[in-house]
Amino acid sequence: MTQQLKVDGETRIFPIVGHPIEQVKSPASLSGIMADRGFNGMVVPIDILPEDLPGWLAQAGAMRNVDGIIVTVPHKVSCLAFCARVSARAKASGAVNIMIRDGNEWIGDATDGHGYLDGIAAEGFDVSGKPALLVGAGGAGSAIAYEILARGASELALHDIDTAKRDALLARLNEAFPGKARAGSTDPRGFALVANATPLGMREGDPLPVQTEFLTSEQFVADVVTRPAVPPLIAAARAAGCGTMPGSGMFNAQAVLLAELLMGVRSIEA
Repeated sequence: MTQQLKVDGETRIFPIVGHPIEQVKSPASLSGIMADRGFNGMVVPIDILPEDLPGWLAQAGAMRNVDGIIVTVPHKVSCLAFCARVSARAKASGAVNIMIRDGNEWIGDATDGHGYLDGIAAEGFDVSGKPALLVGAGGAGSAIAYEILARGASELALHDIDTAKRDALLARLNEAFPGKARAGSTDPRGFALVANATPLGMREGDPLPVQTEFLTSEQFVADVVTRPAVPPLIAAARAAGCGTMPGSGMFNAQAVLLAELLMGVRSIEA
């Protein structure tokens, strides 16, 4: 049971920055974990346009009661440049989703892939030795791509409409995992894991990220979208008899990790 939040002059503030920000569900959950641990902290959503991000980060750095920042769409790639040091997985993915203060500097990590694959594992699917298709080479997609290969996928096909972004990520992945990553498409046939790391499905009328008419019950389908609770891709996959994980599974799997990083219980290896 979540304890009552304590808010006073000693409260540590942890912004979660993105645009848009209405879809995030983590502030209450992460603040609740802190309260349950007896830690005086609060996660607060902040809506910042991309062009305003540098100025806002400078102000956040000047706030002495801000010990960490959670980063969401579309700032994960941009925030990497503001970190003095980053973890190996953040470097390989080219993005961060959490920044922890170290004096006057920030240390960055990318835990989205960790949460995504842990959420998939919680549903009984293991990607080791299996081929995977991932749609989306942005900040979350980059971290997820790295983790898919780190957990032993036989190959990763990556699709993104921004081919320059896709190819840059493929180059980083093949440096870390030689010969394991290649360009893919929206055709899911032949893949054991079909994964979406784009916002498609968040807004009504969005196109589906893959050709769902080709899905079969032997495949596992995962999504990053948290709102609606059952995104269109997941609804289509369930109709085809697939095992599934919606975005809430990814968040739930990494919530404790994020909270412990913010509280200083864990540290980022950078």
